[in-house]
Amino acid sequence: MIALSHPTGNEFVRALLSALEDSGMLEVFQTTLATKTGRRHYDLPGNKIRTRPMRETARLISQRLGLEWLTRHETGWASLDAVYRDLDSAFARFLCKESKADGAYCYEDGALETFCVAKRAGKHAIYELPIAYWETSRRLLCEEADRLPDWEPSLIGTRNSAEKLERKSRELALADLIICPSRFVLDSVPDEARNKCVVAEFGSPSLPEPVRRENAGCLRILFAGSMTQRKGLADLFAAMKLLKRTDVELVVMGTPILPIGFYRERYAGFIYEAPRSHNAVLDLMASCDALVLPSIVEGRALVQQEAMSCGLPLIVTANAGGEDLIEEEVTGFLVPIRSPEKIAEKIAWLADHRSRLPMMREAARRKSQTYTWEAYAGKILAAIRNLEANQP
Repeated sequence: MIALSHPTGNEFVRALLSALEDSGMLEVFQTTLATKTGRRHYDLPGNKIRTRPMRETARLISQRLGLEWLTRHETGWASLDAVYRDLDSAFARFLCKESKADGAYCYEDGALETFCVAKRAGKHAIYELPIAYWETSRRLLCEEADRLPDWEPSLIGTRNSAEKLERKSRELALADLIICPSRFVLDSVPDEARNKCVVAEFGSPSLPEPVRRENAGCLRILFAGSMTQRKGLADLFAAMKLLKRTDVELVVMGTPILPIGFYRERYAGFIYEAPRSHNAVLDLMASCDALVLPSIVEGRALVQQEAMSCGLPLIVTANAGGEDLIEEEVTGFLVPIRSPEKIAEKIAWLADHRSRLPMMREAARRKSQTYTWEAYAGKILAAIRNLEANQP
C-alpha cells in the first residue's frame, strides 16, 4: 500500500492516483484542497482524501488581492514553499501515527519530514522529481543571470536559500526510488543516486482532430508558458529579430513575470494572449502552426505534447524534456539552448516549407498519441512493485 502526498494536484498526480486506486495499492492521498469539480477534483472515495486547506487558501486569495508580503518567496506565511512544508509536516505526522502503508510517495520540496519518518518506520520513500535536480537547475539559471542580467528577475530559481537547497539534497538522498519524467531530468541527478531512478514519460491528452484555422498569410509561431527566460523567451525574441520576416508572427500566451512593457521593449512585435481555460488554450493552438519552447530548464513541459496533440510540430531544446518527441523535419526540430540563430533557422525552414506542414501536423498528432497516462502510471507501479520485491 502507498500513501501519496501532493500540495496542488495536477494531471500526472491524477493519473498515478487512478492507477494506484484501480490496483488496490492506494491507502490515502494527502493534499491541500479538494473540490467536487474542476482542477482540484480527485476521483477517489472520500475516505481516501485528506486535506489541509488553510495555507493554500490563503495563498490563492493573497495572489488575487496582491498581498505580496504573504506569498513572498520562501518567507511568506502563505508562500508556495510554506504550503509545501506545512503539508509535508502534516503527512509525516499521519505516517507516524495512523498509516499502515508500506511506502510514502512525495514530490520535490514536500518530502523531507515524511521521508525521515518513513525511514525510521522501515517504509519505502518514493520521490518524484518533476524538474531537473537543483544543482543542474541552479547552474543553468545562474549562467542565464550572467548572460542576460536584465532577465534575471524572471529567474526565481536563482534566489533559493541555502536551507531550501539543503532540503532538496536531503530529500533525494533519503529516497529509495526516484521517478523522473524525462532523460534530461535523469541526467541531472547525481551519479550516486542514478541507480535509484526510473524514467516515466508523461502522457498526452487524447483529443479529437482540431478544426484548424488556416493562415493564408503568416506562419503563426506559438510560445506558451510562464514568460521567463527559464523557458528561453529572450532567445525566442532574439530569433524573431534575426528573422526580419513579414510572413512570420509570434503569439505569446502566458503569465508575465515582469511588467508587460519589459517584454515589449525587447521585442515589440509579438501578439500577447492571456492565460485561459484549457479548452480555450487548445482553440488557440488550432490557430497556430508550430510551438517554439527553447527552454533552459524544465522537467518535461506538458505543453509540448498538448501542442502535438493539436497538430503542432515543435521547435524545442532537449532541456524542455521532450527530446524523444522529435523526429527531425517530421515532428519538429531540436535546437541547442541559448541559440537564437538556430531557432531562427528552423522557423525560417517552416516558413519556406509550408507545403510540408500538413504532413508534419499529422506526424505530430500520431507521435503524441504514443504517450499515454496509463503507460506513465504503469511504469511507476512496476518500479514500486520491483522495489517491494527486492527489499531486504
